[in-house]
Amino acid sequence: MSGSAPEFIPETTQDDPVQASNLDIQGRMHQISPVFSEAELRRLQRYGKVCRYADGATLFEAGSSSFGMLVILAGHVAVTRHEGLGRTSLMREIGPGHFIAEVAQLSGRPALVNGHAVGDVEVLVISSESLRALIVAEAEMGERIVRALILRRVALIEVNSGGPVLVGPRGNGNLFHLQSFLSSNGHPHTVLDPASDAAAAALAERYQPTPQEWPLVVCPDGKVMKNPGNAELGRCLGMLPDLSGDKIFDVLVVGAGPAGLATAVYAASEGLSVLALEQRAYGGQAGASARIENYLGFPTGISGRALAGRAYVQAQKFGVEIATPASAANLLCDSWPLRVTLCDGTQVRARTVVLSCGARYRRPSLANLKTYEGRGVYYWASPIEAKLCKQEEIILVGGGNSAGQAAVFLSGHAAKVHMVIRGEGLAASMSSYLIERIAATPNITLHTHTEIIALEGDEDGLTGARWRNKQTGEECDCAVRRVFLFVGADPNTDWLHDCAVAVDEQGFIRTGFDVTRAECRADGHGHTEYRADLPERAALETSVPGVFAIGDVRAGSTKRVAAAVGEGAAVVSQIHGFLARLPVNSA
Repeated sequence: MSGSAPEFIPETTQDDPVQASNLDIQGRMHQISPVFSEAELRRLQRYGKVCRYADGATLFEAGSSSFGMLVILAGHVAVTRHEGLGRTSLMREIGPGHFIAEVAQLSGRPALVNGHAVGDVEVLVISSESLRALIVAEAEMGERIVRALILRRVALIEVNSGGPVLVGPRGNGNLFHLQSFLSSNGHPHTVLDPASDAAAAALAERYQPTPQEWPLVVCPDGKVMKNPGNAELGRCLGMLPDLSGDKIFDVLVVGAGPAGLATAVYAASEGLSVLALEQRAYGGQAGASARIENYLGFPTGISGRALAGRAYVQAQKFGVEIATPASAANLLCDSWPLRVTLCDGTQVRARTVVLSCGARYRRPSLANLKTYEGRGVYYWASPIEAKLCKQEEIILVGGGNSAGQAAVFLSGHAAKVHMVIRGEGLAASMSSYLIERIAATPNITLHTHTEIIALEGDEDGLTGARWRNKQTGEECDCAVRRVFLFVGADPNTDWLHDCAVAVDEQGFIRTGFDVTRAECRADGHGHTEYRADLPERAALETSVPGVFAIGDVRAGSTKRVAAAVGEGAAVVSQIHGFLARLPVNSA
């Protein structure tokens, strides 16, 4: 089983978004597969066009056909998926009054499955753009459709259906990385072990992968790849669209964490064209939070992945284009419109750029750290990692809120959690409610004034770690197979070197008055007196006009999810102000 399905369920559900998958598919079938009434079918007619297909005709193909929603008016449609080696399997047959769509169709991504006519079929074809218009204009019907789309994605994850098939031996590091990438993006997939599955064994026999070529990946269109990178897999699934066109976006958001997603949702809902670039998975570092309990409006808590998953669907609902994984390599601001160059050389253009690129995980100075990443060393505590450490003894390094949330979450799966910190306690860096919960959890042991100094392992992965108490000098060897690192992060600003975006001594981006104050000092005044010759800047605008910074990457920001979301919303009004001042004949 892959991913944590309930994290995509609408907040009206009573399911716990942090615990393991427990969606009652049969009990919620009326929501997963609603039937439109005759009156609703008539209202839907103005959003699409009627098409007719003969028995056996192909309505859509996985990986190539794009549509918003197909409403069955007459006949039946058989939905199938590719299993590899040219084989397909029937998922279900859909009849009149039902509709065919999935979350991916909100943004026009290719279908994950195939559809063929069973008998003569008549369908109402609604494009992605018209589907988004329908959801906004028809509030009650739109709510039912969005809930069904989300629950269908949950069900696909729950029953390991739809999406790519990953074939690889148990414990393979490359397999784990691809699983983590897909799960973090809420994408359904199936994992098969050739040692126990006949179909997977047959696929491996045909393609004969070397140890470095595991896993094999069967794309929805039937194409088989050997150990693809995230970008290659993203293109296979339509997560990484072709951005080589000449379109100029109103807003280009770099980073789809809570701050970036908030900007995307508010900007798109107010009519601006928005492209969001995310280098790995939406939600950013907040996605690693197992349970956020002090976020306004969620008294029982919500996981970072659940919060981000809902925001992600909202962004698609309003027409935001989201590209994952898309890594920004360069910001060019010597001409206008602004340009961002991606790592693959593609350039995208925008009237404004919002930097919500957050931070990169900090890595301790351990000689063989990279060797065990994904094979015993992790920077994330999702349900996938939790299953790996079931009833094991583990080490978790870090004393911030994310570390505390991860420790509490993993303590429900691991036999014992050794929490290792360099300081004398947690009070300086962690919320008090988490400190109290850690103290009350019997299988969490806190080791203060301690740091890991060595990792040990074999060809299968990590087998142990050694830590040292800095006060006593005592060293201890611990036989563990899982080490979780939550040791902070550095600002992700290195790629801004070709644009004069001012940063502070730690590399965080200056905005608003902080930019003005720095420019006063740069001119040799040595103080922060007001200067009339400096250009007016909005509170979240950087030293470059039209470039804004929000969230963790901004100097002086409050490192809280709620603050990031607030800045993401606030920057939109400042973007409107900037765009309003542009010349009428601007590009």
